[in-house]
Amino acid sequence: MRIAVVNGPNINVLGKREPGIYGADTLEQIEARVRERADQLGIEVEFFQSNWEGGVVDYLQSLLGKADGLIINPAAFSHYSIAVRDALSFLSIPTVEVHISNIYAREPFRHHSVSAAVVTGQISGLGWRGYLLALEGLHSILEENQH
Repeated sequence: MRIAVVNGPNINVLGKREPGIYGADTLEQIEARVRERADQLGIEVEFFQSNWEGGVVDYLQSLLGKADGLIINPAAFSHYSIAVRDALSFLSIPTVEVHISNIYAREPFRHHSVSAAVVTGQISGLGWRGYLLALEGLHSILEENQH
């Protein structure tokens, strides 16, 4: 079982960027927690982060036929990137969209996710734990699909 974990713009500066909103954990710390849990579940994980919309789209396209599931925090791209949305739709694999903060309790422009309609589910506002919950959820979905 192979799951890709993709993070969009500014996620690389977690721990420094508005810790009151995003927490004090770094992306590296979150990845370590996800990798540890993935190892326990027997899941291979691969991580990718880009501040460039085209970089995220290229990476998502490269996953076709190579990943069984996807965890994505599109960050700001979730609010306007039709290109990222279309790349997610193209993949046709179970996908969980994760947001560290509760996007629905923030500025109105953050309340809408263009990618929400093409993902399996969305986790918002549970901090770094959202990634672990997404991993658990995908593991369960993929296990069910194998039987």
